[in-house]
Amino acid sequence: MKHTLLAVLGAAATALAGSTVPATAAPVTPTVVLVHGAFADTTSWDGVAAHLRAGGYQVVVPDNPLRGPGNDAAAIERVLADIDGPIVLVGHSYGGAVITNVDNPDVMALVYVAAFAPAPGEPMFFAINPLQFPGSRLLPPALSLKASESGLDGYVHPAYFHEVFAQDVSAATAADMIAHQKSIAALANIEPSGPAAWSDTPSWFVVSADDRVIPPAAQRLMAARAGARTTELAASHASLVSQPGAVAAVIEQAAQ
Repeated sequence: MKHTLLAVLGAAATALAGSTVPATAAPVTPTVVLVHGAFADTTSWDGVAAHLRAGGYQVVVPDNPLRGPGNDAAAIERVLADIDGPIVLVGHSYGGAVITNVDNPDVMALVYVAAFAPAPGEPMFFAINPLQFPGSRLLPPALSLKASESGLDGYVHPAYFHEVFAQDVSAATAADMIAHQKSIAALANIEPSGPAAWSDTPSWFVVSADDRVIPPAAQRLMAARAGARTTELAASHASLVSQPGAVAAVIEQAAQ
């Protein structure tokens, strides 16, 4: 009987030794997609992208057409469709209105950087309405208009760009930003937003406390409404340029 029991135990031990214990899958590092805003292009993300890539993240910086939240969200969705795995979607300024309108199941987190985060049916103008949120200096003559294929486009007049849009960067950096400025369709400002992605996606918000474009009070309201984890920087509207490391750190929090 004793020998029989030993034989059974030995066979069981051999079977266990030969079995494969499932390994715990390593977490997949998300791809970070950086969506630029109005009056800028993809180069506005250069500093942030460099920090993220140094940290091991794959970074995609698509072109934002700046024609309106619905149109531009569809353009970003086409970019996301070619990305495998989880995505952290980041929007600066008008780019926030765009990512709010993006519908993609792989987006695991949203990050708003001095951005618009409109509610359904709400136009971006809500956040810079001087009657409700005074303080924006993005008004004529700083805000100028020009003819475009879609009608009228808005842009920041070069004479006012540095003091209104990016007062905390050097004159040389401001000049480079002006050279890369892209205008936005004037009607984009009053286009009603669609269903809000932040309603069911974890969100982060980097508020620029010295913003002269989107009043900080409006940013705080939108962040609270979205239930976003909020960080404040003593920065201009262009915090992604003036403080890329701090902005990248928040994006990394969202990615983790």
